[in-house]
Amino acid sequence: MAAEKQDEEQSEEPSWWSDLKMGGPVNLVELEEEGVMGWSSPPGDYFQVRSEDYLTSKVKIPAGDWLLKPLALDWLHSTARIDEVLRHPDNRIMLGLKEARKKGEIAAGTEPFVWAINLQVPSKVHHSLVIYYISTQPFEEASLPDRFLNGDDEFRNSRLKLIANIVRGPWIVKTAVGDHAICILGKQLTCRYHRGDNFMEVDVDIGSSMVASAIVHLAINYITTITVDLAFLIEGKTEEELPEKLLGAVRFAELEPSASVPIGATPSSPTPVDIQVTFDEEDVDEDEDVFEDALDTEEGEDSLSSRIWKQIGQRVPGDWWQRQQGMSFTSPATTAGECRGREFSFGEEQLSNENRIVRDCTEKFGTVTSSSACVQAGEDLLI
Repeated sequence: MAAEKQDEEQSEEPSWWSDLKMGGPVNLVELEEEGVMGWSSPPGDYFQVRSEDYLTSKVKIPAGDWLLKPLALDWLHSTARIDEVLRHPDNRIMLGLKEARKKGEIAAGTEPFVWAINLQVPSKVHHSLVIYYISTQPFEEASLPDRFLNGDDEFRNSRLKLIANIVRGPWIVKTAVGDHAICILGKQLTCRYHRGDNFMEVDVDIGSSMVASAIVHLAINYITTITVDLAFLIEGKTEEELPEKLLGAVRFAELEPSASVPIGATPSSPTPVDIQVTFDEEDVDEDEDVFEDALDTEEGEDSLSSRIWKQIGQRVPGDWWQRQQGMSFTSPATTAGECRGREFSFGEEQLSNENRIVRDCTEKFGTVTSSSACVQAGEDLLI
């Protein structure tokens, strides 16, 4: 029923909306279409969320309608991490809205509000998968979405939840990620929030976590063969905040790296700076606690972080990592550039987990003289 309602709403979209949906580098396709690169919007009922009485029953229910409407998907690349996509002068979404206003297709007082989730994929060529949603009515004051929009980053980091389902893919990806994973993004990864008058953008830096970066690099090797469903929501923790509602969902399938389009690095993308990484036992212990915290502590629910550590270490063949070509665990914000003796070059943003990897690297291998040796050390330690 929810899917039928969503299909009906999409059929009533104005032309500018349809143009933005269809105008990206990845085609909009039918939900169950296979064998082609594309994106679509899975119904909310494909995902399980906390029910109204979840705090006592621990029961989850199909999510139902999204709160936001799907707008577009972009697949971008650049020589540096791509930040603040919506503020980029060439962003097609903001340019499209500007043109629609100029033509009178968006009436005064009905300015749509854009939400963007920018998944930043670190590699030699940096990619961003940007999912855009739109809302045409303001949220009720003090509601969860309103508090997320107008609250501080601490609140946002503690509440923005991702549900990921591997719909189709090879065994090795499903083994590492699992068919179904849930995490609070701000607890696992560095998230940067950019709020404008008519938009909210969340930049999710996958390179800020050694574990997430390793998993993404694994998946990149098979990206042309996998289909993934993602849903985003704001976690409900009290009776008043339940049942949970999805902000939006997206399915992407069989992405081709060569299909991504270039975008210039934005002014906020940091230039890597060299600092000496030092290690403190309290930091290491604290990081262990964070990982064991399971990101989402619901009983019976899989933790993305702890499961990844266990499954990479125990279920992925030990020599698989060594057989991958061109694999790197770095990003422009956390670049393990040259390794000079026991001093490692990182960008401005590093996590204690990465510190632990580097510390263990030096303990196991002693003096490391090249970035490739550092990467190899990291691969061995992940095994």
